[in-house]
Amino acid sequence: MSISRTIATGTLAAFAVTAMLAVTPVAPAHAQDAAAPATELVGDPKKGKRVFNRCRACHTVKEGDPNRVGPNLFGIVGAPLGRHEDYTYSANLLELKAEGRVWDDATLDGYLKNPKSLIPGGIMSFAGLAKDSDRAHVIAYLATFGAPAE
Repeated sequence: MSISRTIATGTLAAFAVTAMLAVTPVAPAHAQDAAAPATELVGDPKKGKRVFNRCRACHTVKEGDPNRVGPNLFGIVGAPLGRHEDYTYSANLLELKAEGRVWDDATLDGYLKNPKSLIPGGIMSFAGLAKDSDRAHVIAYLATFGAPAE
């Protein structure tokens, strides 16, 4: 279990992990990660709104708002990549669109962590959000802005 994910869930959980680490022999990191069950991190839209302030210079989120340097993100969670006809996407993003990729939670998380890892030739200059909790909060916030058009 990742300590950062556990700490993000609350003080009591952080204490439990600290106590467990104090009495458990230390195993190699890769062995510990492989044995640990996957932990879902639940995002808080209110916290996501604060984190999203870093994105507002380039993106809008309300239905009908215009694209800016980046596309409008209304209904982005679950939507196909490259869905705005009136926005010029990078060739790399358009290749992923042709493959039928969608902005599901995992894809958004990876992109928000390091945009260039998902779309190497992409035009987004943002370096990414290092904290798992920040990404989860932003995704939860974006999910409050409509569902993708069918």
